[in-house]
Amino acid sequence: MKTHSNVTSSRRKCRKAHFSAPSHIRRRIMSCHLSKDLKNQYHVRAIPVRKDDEVQVLRGNNKGKKGKVMHVYRKRWCLHIEKITKDKANGTQVQIPIHPSKCQIVSLKLDKDRKKILEKKKVVEKGKGKYKAGAVDMGLDQKLLLFTSLQHEIPVSYTH
Repeated sequence: MKTHSNVTSSRRKCRKAHFSAPSHIRRRIMSCHLSKDLKNQYHVRAIPVRKDDEVQVLRGNNKGKKGKVMHVYRKRWCLHIEKITKDKANGTQVQIPIHPSKCQIVSLKLDKDRKKILEKKKVVEKGKGKYKAGAVDMGLDQKLLLFTSLQHEIPVSYTH
């Protein structure tokens, strides 16, 4: 079901927007999940991958291999990883392109900008319920209902 009036749900238009996305949006799309240790440390699920991050391949023929990211090839939607190569017929070695969704970041290259991004994306741990006691914000219709009930001393039930 369509939820937002300004965003299309057409498959054709979504695919066109994805594959013709500019470089700054491709960076965000080409994100990798963090390993369990990094998730627990930074409280972030995924982050855009960059050169010098260390990744582990999760799918395909190279599953389980680790290496440093040599090149993030935004134009071709792939990563080139240090030790993942194949030999051509003439003997030269070429990088095997791997999609970032098939990788997991094992160690991050941190600088001040990356630390800032991690702080910004950090998820605050929540309790068991959806809302905390003082954090519930009443909607306008609930406030009106409460106001009128207080004036006329009518019992109120808060149901959605």
